Parts: sequence; structure tokens; C-alpha cells
Amino acid sequence: MNQISPFKSSAFRITLVYVLLFGLSVSIILGFVYWSTIVYKTNQTDVDINAEIQELTDVYERKGYPGLAILLSERVQPRPGDSSLYLLADYQFQPIVSNMTAWPRMSVDRKGGWLDFKLGRIGEEGDTEFGARARAVLLDNRYNLLVGQGMKDLTTLKALVGRALIWGLLLTVALGIIGGLMMRRTLSSRLGAINQTSRKIMQGDLRRRIVTSGTGDEFDELAGNLNGMLDQIEHGMEGVRRVSDNIAHDLKTPLARLKNRVEELKFRVAGRPEEELAVDQIIHEADGLLATFNALLRIARIEYSEQRKGFKSIDLNSMLYDLLELYEPLIEEKGQQLNIEISQTMEISADRDMLFQAFANLVDNAIKYTPDQGVITIRSVKEGVNWYIEIADNGPGIPEDAHEKVVQRFYRLDQSRTTPGSGLGLALVFAVLKLHKLDLVFSDNKPGLCVRVSAAAERQQGSIEARKAKKNRRKAV
Repeated sequence: MNQISPFKSSAFRITLVYVLLFGLSVSIILGFVYWSTIVYKTNQTDVDINAEIQELTDVYERKGYPGLAILLSERVQPRPGDSSLYLLADYQFQPIVSNMTAWPRMSVDRKGGWLDFKLGRIGEEGDTEFGARARAVLLDNRYNLLVGQGMKDLTTLKALVGRALIWGLLLTVALGIIGGLMMRRTLSSRLGAINQTSRKIMQGDLRRRIVTSGTGDEFDELAGNLNGMLDQIEHGMEGVRRVSDNIAHDLKTPLARLKNRVEELKFRVAGRPEEELAVDQIIHEADGLLATFNALLRIARIEYSEQRKGFKSIDLNSMLYDLLELYEPLIEEKGQQLNIEISQTMEISADRDMLFQAFANLVDNAIKYTPDQGVITIRSVKEGVNWYIEIADNGPGIPEDAHEKVVQRFYRLDQSRTTPGSGLGLALVFAVLKLHKLDLVFSDNKPGLCVRVSAAAERQQGSIEARKAKKNRRKAV
């Protein structure tokens, strides 16, 4: 199974988009809250300053300079928590009544309007420099009046709100990542189940179906549609198989009767060479048809059978030696060279007769298609819990684009159509190995064909896990 890179995964991209959108939306909301809070506080300060200026100018108009000076003298007295600023100066900006040390420098050329500046100590000596906002007005071209507010509270509020926004954004991103990962895990889990089942189906197990969660969501709808499609495909394929199997079964008996009658006819034409040759050819063709029908029925029984209860532990290497003993005379007859590389004992649970027939077909094909004086190599290799058996030859081989087709019923390569056979040998091998959960892989032997039989990847993984569990149980004891 190929692992998809996380950066190429659709679940990863969905998670990333989810986190970005979530973080952006929360940033916009928090930014609006920050802006609204600061603007509200600033506007409220401006309203208070304008109200005080209006009050002080009214006093100046009614009571003149003495009344204004008395009122300002009262207001410049230090009060706990009061950040109001007052400065009454002459036309040269020299302070007359003030709780500030001097007229702000930046405002000398700005006799009206709003001023934002840094202010030194005011009131209690412990106070440090802070920002201030004020407004200046000119009274009768004789006095400059400045009224403002220290922005220490606003600065503190900005810092507090800013920190709250940063932590809120970080928390939002963290929660977004956690939520995205949970969503990715859910998507990967649901899609992983669909992909795993799909791989089983592609391997030929058309009875597999995708399990639904029962939530009725889009994945359940997809699984239901796929299961319905698989039902239709399986029904159609089973119909085709059933027809071919029924034909083979129904024709086998009359064909056997026909062969018997032809064999009886052979005795009647004894002594007539031409008639005897024709009868022998008919018997030979009948034998070929019977062998084909028997192979079809055997494949059908294997494919429809899921019984593995009769499996026993067998030694593959011992089976290979028996197989070589059977075919060694034929190999010597064709003058072929046989190389044998057998490793240590390899035991699996299997039906020995079925497996023997499958390997016999592979060896028979190697002998059939390897030229005289050619080389056939049979090797078995065990590496830890993994193992494989290879049968290689230096014959014509099989084109790579036909590797998946040669295990289909009746499929034959163009160069093989002139040789005896029905195209069912590798189909039978594939059916037997599939029942035993073994993989069949073809590769180029340069020249020739190399056929590898090995335990399926998931079976090897299961064997590893079983060994680990057994080892853990021993440690526990």
C-alpha cells in the first residue's frame, strides 16, 4: 500500500484551509473588538475635553480672567485617579495656572485643534511619562488655554486588549488545528476503510462490501452507491461464470460418452490405418476437451469455495523436492539445465494437493516454453518472516502488458496458440494461490520469465503481529 504524502493529502489541505479560515474569521472579529474599544475610549475622551473647554470658555466670558483663574486653580489640585490636564498661558505660552510644567513644544505652531504628545510627570512624583491628548483655544488673543486628558488608562487598556487578542488568536489557532486534525482523522478513517475494501475488491474478492457507519452522511451515501455498483458487477460476473461452469458440467457427460463410443469404434476399424489414425485424433481432441472442462469445473469449485478448514501445516521445500522428482525425467529428456536453490524449512497452512497442482502448472509451463538446452532455476528464499519461491526460465517470456491478462480464463499469447493447451493453467494457479492468500507476480528474467509466489503483504504483517503477541505473552508468563 502506497502512503500518500501528508502535504498531498486532501484531508491535509482541507485541514489547512479550515485552520486559515477559522483563524482569519476570529482575527477579524477580535480586531473589530479592539478597534471599537479604542475608538470608543478615544471618542469619549474627546467628548469630555470639548465639554470642559466649553465650560471654561463660558466662565471666561462671564467672569473674565479672575473667574477662570480661580476655577482652574481649584481643578489643578492633585486628585487620586484624576488624569485631567489644564494649562492657562499668556500669549508667549508661559504658564500662568497649570498642572503641567510647560506648554507642549509641538503645539507652539498649532494654536488650535487636537494635540497628541508625550507628557512628563504630573501630580504625584511617582508618575512616569505617558501619552496625552488635548485641545488648545485662544482667548481674546491674550491667553492660551489647553485642556486635555492623560492617556495612561487608554495605553494600559490598549496593552491589555492587545495581549488578550494575541492570546485569543493563539488559542483560536490551537483549537482550529486540533479541530482540523480531528476532522482529518475522521476523513482519513472513513476514506481509509473505503480504500482498504477497494483494494480487496481489486484483488478479486468481489464479495467484499464497504461498511457504513449508520449516520446517513455523505460517506454512507457513497458507500451505499459503491456497494450497489459492486452488487451489480458481482451479479454479472457470477452469471457469466455460472453459464460457463454449467456448460462445462453439462457437456462433460455427453463428451465422455462420445469418447467411449469412439474408443469402441477403434476396435471396429482395427487393421485399417487411415481409419485408426482418424479415430485416434478424435479421441485426442475429446481428451483435450474433457481436460478443459475438468479444469473449468475445478477453478469454479476453488473460486466459490471459502473452506480453509482442511488446511494443514506443510513444508513448501519438501513439496518442491517431490515436484522436481516428478518433472526431472522430462527436463533431462529435453536436455535442459535445472538449477535448484532451496533455503531453510518454510511451513505454511495449506491444502497440499491444490498447492502441488499450482506449482506443477508453473514448472510445466517453464519446461514447455524453455528451449532445449535452456536453463530453469527454482529457488526458495526465507528472510525473517517473509518468504518467496521463484521459478525462472530463459524462454520467450511474457510481455509486461500481458502479466495481468494471462491469469484470465482462456487467455493465450499469440506465440502460444500453436502449442497444446487451453489457457486455463495460470487461471487455475491464480485461483489456488488466491484461496491460500498468496501473491503471484511475473517479471522479466532477461531473457525469459520469472514467476514469484509469496505470502500476501497483509498476511506477512499478520504473521509479524502474531509473533510479537506470542513473544509478549511469553514475557508476561
